[in-house]
Amino acid sequence: QVQLVESGGGLVQAGGSLRLSCAASGSIFSFNAMGWYRQAPGKQRELVANIHRGGSTNYADSVKGRFTISRDNAKNTVYLQMNSLKPEDTAVYYCNTVVGISIYWGKGTLVTVSS
Repeated sequence: QVQLVESGGGLVQAGGSLRLSCAASGSIFSFNAMGWYRQAPGKQRELVANIHRGGSTNYADSVKGRFTISRDNAKNTVYLQMNSLKPEDTAVYYCNTVVGISIYWGKGTLVTVSS
């Protein structure tokens, strides 16, 4: 079983930066992909970014050019660097991975961007 623990959320002013971390209990090198999702109040959970084993990445249009996803296989950790934050980025951010047919989620970390 995989456990994912997010950290790094907090309160930041618009235009600021935060770096989220997702520490996995297993070896992420074996994971096909890991991703960051977010859910704002009253909205559905949406994909923010993901990174595949080979290093290829995908981003939601709303964060392209501002967010960067990366992985450190030695530390079993995936990061989300968030720059130029906007109030509409306010959400709970969740880490996600799929291993075989099982989907794993972290408990989330809250990011609040004030205007």
